[in-house]
Amino acid sequence: MRIIAGEFRGRTLRPPSDRRTRPTADRVREAWFNILGDRLSGATVVDLFAGSGALGLEALSRGACYVDFVEFGKSAVAALRANVTTLDADERVRVHRVDALRFVDRLDEGAFDIAFADPPYGEDHGRELIRIFQSRPFAAVLGVEHRSTDDIGGDDTRRYGDNSISFCYRP
Repeated sequence: MRIIAGEFRGRTLRPPSDRRTRPTADRVREAWFNILGDRLSGATVVDLFAGSGALGLEALSRGACYVDFVEFGKSAVAALRANVTTLDADERVRVHRVDALRFVDRLDEGAFDIAFADPPYGEDHGRELIRIFQSRPFAAVLGVEHRSTDDIGGDDTRRYGDNSISFCYRP
């Protein structure tokens, strides 16, 4: 797993030792960032179900000014902190070891510019995030990765083989 573009381009990220954490494929991550484009410049970002931090660190690499990482798994948080330190990005991030759904449930409307979410497959976390977002949009845009066979709602869904990203936009 590596950073694809920007300031940290080509830098390798340490994966969590827990195999339950599924990394976002490079192809899907590249598409995600192509869709967001210029929205990243100077953005405040939240990376929910962050795992190794690949999405948030890619956002930093491509011009985001600050990232909040939200992850509950112990080995994932250890890998995430190691990746942040390796990239010398400590002053531009905050790591929260907390349940992502509880975290977003406490956010004010418009708390972030961009929200990434790559929740565990097979659970309803993606659908629940979109429900919360629709009642209180905590970012200008929310992107949620999920299995292509799952319809989780949202304003726009893009399919990449077995994986899809559903986007929601603040009205």
